[in-house]
Amino acid sequence: MAKMKFWGVKLLILLIVLGCKTEKKGGEQETMNTGKSLEGKKIVMVIAHENFRDEELLVPKKHLSALGAEVTIASTELTQASGMLGATVTPDMLVKDVNPADYDMVAFIGGSGVQNIWDRKDHHELAKKADSLGKPIAAICLAPAILAKAGILKGKKATVYESAKNHLEAGGANYAGEGVIQDGRIITATGPQYAEQFAKTIEKVLAK
Repeated sequence: MAKMKFWGVKLLILLIVLGCKTEKKGGEQETMNTGKSLEGKKIVMVIAHENFRDEELLVPKKHLSALGAEVTIASTELTQASGMLGATVTPDMLVKDVNPADYDMVAFIGGSGVQNIWDRKDHHELAKKADSLGKPIAAICLAPAILAKAGILKGKKATVYESAKNHLEAGGANYAGEGVIQDGRIITATGPQYAEQFAKTIEKVLAK
């Protein structure tokens, strides 16, 4: 009887150990999946060729790439582009050649240089086509003015760097103050201090 009791206890311990190992393995697998939660997703980020805002490009690009997303950079020229704080990147393609049907999201990056591109027809056409296809669209700092001028913020809650607030209102948007604002498929943010939150909001929308 004592012998049977001993083997019963031993069997119980073995089952507990095996159960713990299985649970750990499952947890590790879940972490691995979460780490690459955007695997297969494609994002195009549009930047001003001169004076894009460094953090607004680099922080989301790093965050989203680490999650497995493929990030393409588009601009008005294919030569080296320069950021306001000294960052340099070489665009992958021209804005006029971007087909939003090939991407899961279009994101417009801010910086003082946006003032030189926010009236460009190719940028407006890209925003409008992405919107007509039901694609998520993001813009930060001065870049939400591009969306407003393209006519896709009418009736939407949105934000922008404060000096461009009038452009949002002229485009029919409901200005929602500082921070990161999501209204359906459209994400807007006010500046570089929100670059990380902007990236995480994009992640949340693309992970659905």
